[in-house]
Amino acid sequence: MGKMKTKKAAAKRFKRTGTGKLMFTSPGQNHASMAKRSRRMRRMNVAKEVTGGDRDNIETLLPYD
Repeated sequence: MGKMKTKKAAAKRFKRTGTGKLMFTSPGQNHASMAKRSRRMRRMNVAKEVTGGDRDNIETLLPYD
């Protein structure tokens, strides 16, 4: 049986911590930042944990991370 392939699009968006959690950064930070409030930009700047059923789906996309 061959090796499983990592989905590169998912590998660029999600990172695994040392304890095994999957983290992601909020989208929407790259352009039009002047139109967004400071509070909104500040909250988007924090890495968030992937939870629930999304975590199971992403774990299948990242078999070796």
